[in-house]
Formats: sequence, structure tokens, C-alpha cells
Amino acid sequence: MPVTALDLRTALVVIDLQQGLAGYPTVHPFTQVVANAARLAAAFRRAHLPVVLVTVSFSPDGGDMLQPRVDVRRPLAAGPDFARLMPELGPAPDDILITKRQQNAFFGTELDLQLRRRHVTGIVLCGIATGSGVDSTARAAYERAYNVTFASDAITDVDPDIHDLVMARIFPRLGEVDTTGAIVGQMG
Repeated sequence: MPVTALDLRTALVVIDLQQGLAGYPTVHPFTQVVANAARLAAAFRRAHLPVVLVTVSFSPDGGDMLQPRVDVRRPLAAGPDFARLMPELGPAPDDILITKRQQNAFFGTELDLQLRRRHVTGIVLCGIATGSGVDSTARAAYERAYNVTFASDAITDVDPDIHDLVMARIFPRLGEVDTTGAIVGQMG
């Protein structure tokens, strides 16, 4: 469904657009996803709305990484610049920086607290990966009664089937899906 409105207090939440994930082969070019996220961030900053930049990072010994039994595991090669944000995104001085240790940006972080203290009722989500970090964060936002909007051209995944399924079948059940241009257009 196209974006119909943005709440007066909407925050942009950017998931894992960081240097350590830039080299993965993605459905949509990573550089284009970052460029669209940067365009959204610039629009939110101009409107004096919160920009939240989320990264995933782990301790040097990896002891804080999830290690459940799963059938498919995508190993992460976390070098020294792994969690460094893509430079196009900033951060700007007023941005909120969140570090997570798992897929969901709400679990085990102060994301919800920071949004609620700013009276945020809606979020625009973008980032990587569609079927993990973005999806799990979207579900958590939905469960917390945030109005969720997805920037379809600022979201990507390494798996085209998962990306297509989540974008077409899951995200429309959690919020509204539209392009960066349409979302920026809603901002006035």
C-alpha cells in the first residue's frame, strides 16, 4: 500500500547500513540503498525529526553473538571497521546511535526508550537485511504500536526470494510500503 501519511512525530530508523556489510552481494546495489537512506536522513534532519542509526556489532571475543541451533547460518566477518556507518549517513550531531547484538533493533537496546522520550509515534524503516534486521525490527515496532512505513528502495537483502516475499507479503501487514521519493513527498 502506498504511504498515505506520516505521523507528526515520525523517526527514521536505519538498520545496519555499515561498512562491514557493504561487500555482500545484495538484491539491490548497496550503494543505491545507502544513497536513498541518506536522502531520507537529510529530509528528516531538515524537518527536525529524529534520525536513528542502528549498527550491529559484537565484542572482540564474539561472546555476545547469538549462537542458537539453526539450519542456515550466515557468518559475519567482523573486522575493525565492521560497525562503522557508511559515511554518506553521517552521523549528524543530533542523530541517535544504537548498537544491537542481534537482528531486532528493539531487543536489548534503548531504541524504544529514545523514541518514546521524543514522543515518536511512527517510524520509517530502511536498511539491510530485509528478512532479518529490518523485518524483526518492524515486527517489534508494530507490536509496540508504532505506525511503520517502509522505504522500499532503501531496503535490501542478500537473498532475492526472501526480499521479494517479505516486501510483498509481510511488510504490507505491518505498515505501508513506498519509495523514498514518496515518503519525502509526505514530509511537505
